[in-house]
Amino acid sequence: MSKRRQFLALMSATLVGSVMLGGCLGNPPEPGGGGGDASTPVATADKGLETKTISLGFIPILEAAPLVVAVEKGYFAKHGLEVNLTKQASWPSARDNVVLGSAGGGIDGGQWQMPMPQMISEGAITDGKKVPMYVLAMLMSQGNGIAASNAVKDGNLSVDLKTSSPGFFDAFAKKNGSKFRASYTFPKANQEIWIRYWLAAGGVDPDKDVELLTVPATETLQGMKNGTMQAFSTGDPWPSRIVKDGVGYLPAITAQIWKSHPEEYLAVRADWVDKHPKATVALIKGLIEAQMWMDKAENRAEVAKILSSRKWYNIPVPVLEEALKGQYKLGADMKPETNPAMGPLYWASDRGVISYPYKSLTLWFLLESMRWKFYPGVIDSVDKAKAINDKVTREDLWLEAAKELGLPAADIPTGSSRGKETFFDGVVYDPENPQAYLDSLKIKK
Repeated sequence: MSKRRQFLALMSATLVGSVMLGGCLGNPPEPGGGGGDASTPVATADKGLETKTISLGFIPILEAAPLVVAVEKGYFAKHGLEVNLTKQASWPSARDNVVLGSAGGGIDGGQWQMPMPQMISEGAITDGKKVPMYVLAMLMSQGNGIAASNAVKDGNLSVDLKTSSPGFFDAFAKKNGSKFRASYTFPKANQEIWIRYWLAAGGVDPDKDVELLTVPATETLQGMKNGTMQAFSTGDPWPSRIVKDGVGYLPAITAQIWKSHPEEYLAVRADWVDKHPKATVALIKGLIEAQMWMDKAENRAEVAKILSSRKWYNIPVPVLEEALKGQYKLGADMKPETNPAMGPLYWASDRGVISYPYKSLTLWFLLESMRWKFYPGVIDSVDKAKAINDKVTREDLWLEAAKELGLPAADIPTGSSRGKETFFDGVVYDPENPQAYLDSLKIKK
């Protein structure tokens, strides 16, 4: 075991509750949350769960909101489960804590960028230690953005770089003597994948024409202010806050790149799920009910209030409410746009149920990992990607939860694919022919 691992093992209990994200400082939540009101669901009878508790981690961005709401509004408790939900200091801390597991002072699972659960299962991001995990549900769609510094407002960056900013990145490098720098908080996952797709769709090679780097969220705002980086890819409320604080502008939101796209997921250690199948279904039931409640427009203001508290996000209500309601100021000219359909989606979309862990969508992150050669030797063929995906993504448990909740047939998917997906640049992803998708991409590593 490396010295770094030994230190993390010794300090895990502290790391689980610590908060280092800028703008998210505050005491960790009390175990199990609480704070329900008159509308909190009434607990049902004991269903004979194998355990009554689970420890989950989260990062204070909107993807985690269903977990927070399910704790605060009592949806997990309704199904007999106490969820100890704790802020993670960073994505690397979350990864290290799930390797430890709750028995070692860490966590059993929680919110994840993709394909972190698959790569933790394969040992690709855990120093070779394989910790099998199961993806149980998608937490949210959309609600992410690419923010650019005010220092590059003259570049007029937008979702379509070919039309808004042809030649900008070359001109930037010549003028400044260094490449345009863009950051994210964890490599080879959602945030990096979105900015890579955006750049490549605009004819910009992310491995040659710009410099991509991993930067802690605590350093990002200052970095954009002092010019050490020019863009940041992350989940709301960060993009909205960057605009509201006058630090930068929004060239693109991910809903423009791919409407109703897959985002972050709930995933739990496989050993916990295998040992506690009934408790796992109870967990998913609580999540589903929270997602259904918070997806209603009339509840978004209350969601913002819940998240704003010091023990959760410690973010001003107006910032959260604007992000939750899809109220953006887009582009260098800060054009106001209010469209809830382009904001975060938690339950329903024009492509069906958001919460369902479609294998066609979880597979896409593995294909993009192949595109950029993120994990050579682990994912270097479509067949390997499919095998990993089939092993990690558990649609059956979501279906059992939906059945027990008595959801209408219209809300229960009947297959593992959402069908063909079309991106803003006209590229089509057909899950029935993943290799054709990879072959169609003009810029790749």
